Amino acid sequence: MSSAIAILRRKNQITLPAEVSKAAHLEEGDPIEVRLVKGGILLKPKKLVDAEQAWFWTSKWQEGERRASEDITKGRLERFESDDDFLDSFDE
Repeated sequence: MSSAIAILRRKNQITLPAEVSKAAHLEEGDPIEVRLVKGGILLKPKKLVDAEQAWFWTSKWQEGERRASEDITKGRLERFESDDDFLDSFDE
């Protein structure tokens, strides 16, 4: 982890050094949480999620994504030649 110096300017504005912004994948307009912590200030980048896509980022859905990825990695999957073959697999 590296450190850099930023200068507090008028209206409490801080310009982050370019290498910090790049390493944190920040873009102009990104929200940043500012938190007072013991001994300093923590800046934590935040990303906003469109309300229509919020379901994808729930812990329950993300756990399912992790399980699905593990299944794929370990070859635990089945391919079907047709939609009917897929649907018939539920009857077995």
